[in-house]
Amino acid sequence: MPASKHEATAVEAQAHETPRFMNVRQVAHYLQINEKKVYALVNEGRIPATRLTGKWLFPRDLVDQWLLESSHGGLLTDRLVIAGSDDPLLHRAVTLVAAELQGRALVSYAAIGTQLGLAVLARRRADLCALHWGPDSESLQRHPALLRQYVQYTDWILVRLFRREQGLIMAPGLWTADSRMEQLFSPGIRWAARQEGAGSQRFLRELIAEHRLDPADRRITAHAYSERDAAAAIATGQADVAPGVRAAAGEFGLEFHSLGWEAFDLAMSRGVFFRSLFRSLIEVLRGGECQRLAQVFGGYDLTRSGEIVWTA
Repeated sequence: MPASKHEATAVEAQAHETPRFMNVRQVAHYLQINEKKVYALVNEGRIPATRLTGKWLFPRDLVDQWLLESSHGGLLTDRLVIAGSDDPLLHRAVTLVAAELQGRALVSYAAIGTQLGLAVLARRRADLCALHWGPDSESLQRHPALLRQYVQYTDWILVRLFRREQGLIMAPGLWTADSRMEQLFSPGIRWAARQEGAGSQRFLRELIAEHRLDPADRRITAHAYSERDAAAAIATGQADVAPGVRAAAGEFGLEFHSLGWEAFDLAMSRGVFFRSLFRSLIEVLRGGECQRLAQVFGGYDLTRSGEIVWTA
């Protein structure tokens, strides 16, 4: 038998012998490093691991994925798929990164809402999930709570993109200094409704509860599946008001009634944080063009862009 076949057989045999969940000694042998280095990787949060009854365990499948994602020139370094909540500034940052890459890699963004985005991330169909779920002051409790609904959360981290202003996008002249929230629920006001699982829909529900209003009183004439969809529905005369962010209103030249600030974060596995494409995205977001657009759109605070705000 040729030497190459012997080597292939040996590799296959080693893979079969390696347990699905490895201990420190086994993962050190698997990676051909010493156990001290394994503990260092664990302490730095760089290798996927979980602690059970005082022992560290390393899922072999996640270790393999981590190796691919963190390797220079590896299989996954030429694409970055973002799913989850919609944001005008993030869209622009993705477009700028794609323009710089000139076809050398793919960066894509599917605005499908917070909860659906997390489901896609859990199935490894996306690398990042953009999310927002209520007031900024409660984000460090609410956002991790969303992640803990998935068994993969122990390998996930949250990175802050920015804070943004959340509220109601409105047709010009709809809101005046004398207006009250109850008036928006009258039969003459047309709403663009957001889908279930969207962060803006969650924000609206809390507003309705706070004012003791009945959501069934809204006259819904359009359905929107992103921030920009909601703004477009109003700009094209299909609706008068919709939940959304100041930036979407600013992009379409509409009015905005602020209800507060929220955190807009990215959920991802630890390995993705070190990818060059992700670092490029953060650099572009911190750059002059995105800073200028944040001022034009309004309702952004980018002071903590790129910071890890939570890890399991």
